[in-house]
This record gives sequence, structure tokens and C-alpha cells, in this order.
Amino acid sequence: MKDIFEDTATAFALKTDSELERAYFLFKLIANEPLVKIGTAVTNFAIKAKLPVERLIRVTVFDHFCGGVNEEDCLSVTEKLYQKGVSTILDYSVEGQEEEGQLVACFEKTLKILDFVKEQEAIPFAVFKPTGFGRFGLYEKVSAGKSLTEAETKEWERVVDRFDRVCKKAQDLDISLLIDGEESWMQDAADRLIEDMMRKYNKEKAVVYNTLQTYRWDRLAYLKKLHEDAKKHNYIIGMKVVRGAYMEKENLRAEEKGYPTPICASKMATDENFDSVISYMLDNIETMSLFAGTHNEVSCYKLMEQLKERDIKVDDDRVWFGQLYGMSDHISFNLADRGYKVAKYLPFGPVRDVMPYLIRRAEENTSVAGQTSRELSLLQKERSRRKL
Repeated sequence: MKDIFEDTATAFALKTDSELERAYFLFKLIANEPLVKIGTAVTNFAIKAKLPVERLIRVTVFDHFCGGVNEEDCLSVTEKLYQKGVSTILDYSVEGQEEEGQLVACFEKTLKILDFVKEQEAIPFAVFKPTGFGRFGLYEKVSAGKSLTEAETKEWERVVDRFDRVCKKAQDLDISLLIDGEESWMQDAADRLIEDMMRKYNKEKAVVYNTLQTYRWDRLAYLKKLHEDAKKHNYIIGMKVVRGAYMEKENLRAEEKGYPTPICASKMATDENFDSVISYMLDNIETMSLFAGTHNEVSCYKLMEQLKERDIKVDDDRVWFGQLYGMSDHISFNLADRGYKVAKYLPFGPVRDVMPYLIRRAEENTSVAGQTSRELSLLQKERSRRKL
């Protein structure tokens, strides 16, 4: 089993020679940290100055990591992926919205995506970010247990209503709904709200999925406490399990405000925490559904081995593997080729609005040790194979 991710013919079967060359070129750029910093600064400036850079962005980084500017654009990608057994999750990747009108627009877009997803066999999940439906500062205040003004109380009621209406629609349409995790100082409010949605809509199966960021050392304890609540109130837990995306912000804020960091002390501790959460969920698979979002090959192998040990079928609907579009194709396509449930997160949205997401992708690839070099070595291996 230990070498299945080396199969580059399967991993890159959908890529034309020119797409393979573009991917190699992009990851070469991303591997250069100073270049990423310069490129990020220049791109941010160009976007803010309204310089005509959209076409250049579109044909390079955007087309590699995104499906298009709207749902219809994404269909050609989703259909190609599904031919190889890989499902898609449409991720409307517009970030940092704070005004009421923007939040309403994001909510309405999510409802529209649910209708769109219902018609597509290749798209079994929908997704949204809590801060797509409400202001970050409001979640922060609710998480801290501070008193809300009358206006804030009404604002929070609107956030709750948006969650409820989207979750109900997902249940009505029989679509699973992933809700992304965010920074720890606003997450408690989101967690409590999502727990309410699970109690309400996860009676028969996991419709609503929260996200556990396992670089937080307290998440296994949180899951165990949630499990007790689920047994008490008779509902299924849906959980996307990831390592996490805000480590530098988390550590910096903890240092500035003088409280213990919520982040694990080391990469090894995070890996152990991730594996422990996965094991706990598989041990309780009768009452839980797992979406394992990871680009870590060792974690994937461990999950595959545990499914075998517990006699859980590879195509069990309660266990999914997930990776981002444009990354880790050697994991996604080789797992799908062996019958596992696999889905790619496929970001989409207007080019300018999706740029914060794309910049974060580039920065994360630069900072994750070994990720970019692994992508490059596999792309080079496939280039050489095709030349032969």
C-alpha cells in the first residue's frame, strides 16, 4: 500500500501536457519564498489600483486553483473529475465581507448553490464559512459572552436565521453541508450555533458538518463532549477534520494578549491530535460521519489502514477524503481509483474577489515544509514518464 501515491499516470491523467507544464511552472514559483512575497505585494497593489491584471491571473494561478467565476463555469471541471471518480465541493471563495448587504448576498448565493448542487450527481456537498453569514466581530463578542446591544441582538438573530434556513434547505434537498472552521476567538459562537443545527437536522444522517481544526490541542476533548451531547439528544455528528489554517495568527494573538496559545506545541503533536480525532470518529462510526480534509500522505495511509482494520468498506458514505483543487492530485486520484470516497474543494468566484484565497494558498504552500517540493517531484516524474 505504501507506494500507491507514486502512481503519477493516474494522478495526472486529466492534465494535458500544457496543463502539466503550467502546474510545474506555478509550483516552481511557489517554492521561491521571496518571490511569493514580492508577487503577493505586487498583486495586491495591482488589484487595489484596478490595473488590468485579471487576464494574466486568470490564465495562470486562477485556472490552476479555481473552477471559474460562477457555478456554470465549474461544470466542465466537475464533470472531468467525476469521470475519474472524484467528486467536487463548490466553494464560493469570497472572503472578508463585513457589510450587511454583502452578508445577505453571500447567504442568498449559498441557497442558490444548494439548488445547483441538487442537480449534479458529481457534487455531494455544499459549503460556507460562518463569517459569510455574519460579522467576525459579532461572533467574537458572542464567543466571549459579552452583552449585545439591541441592534447586535437583532443582527445575531439574523445570523442564526441564515444558518437555520440553509441547514433546513440542505436537509430538504438531501445534501450534506460543510461549515468551515475559523479563528479560535470567534469559533465558540459558531460551534454552539452549529451544534444547534446538528441537534435539529442530523437525526437520521449527517446533514450538517462542523470543522475540527486539530492544530488546536483542545479539539479531541471538544469532540468527546459533543459525542456525549449527541448520545443524549440522539443525533449524528458530522465533522470535517483538518489540521488548520490560522496558526501564525493564533500564536501571535495569544502572545499579544497574554493567554496560552490554543495551538499544539509542535507539528508532531498536531499530527498525533489529528490521528487521535480520526481514530475516535472511526471507533464511533455508527453515530458519526467523517470528512478527512488532508494533504498528508501518512494520515491518508493511516486512515486507509484503520478502515481495513474495522472492516469499513472503502466506499462507505460516512467516510470521505478531501483535498483542494490544484493540489495533491496524487492523493485524490489514486484514492478514487481504488474506490475510496474522495472530493476536491473547488473554489470559484470573481477573479478579484477570490484573490485573498489564492494568495493564502500560495503562502501556505510556501510555509508547509515539503508540500511544494513533493508536488514538484511528482510533476517532474510525470513529465519524464510522458517524454519516454
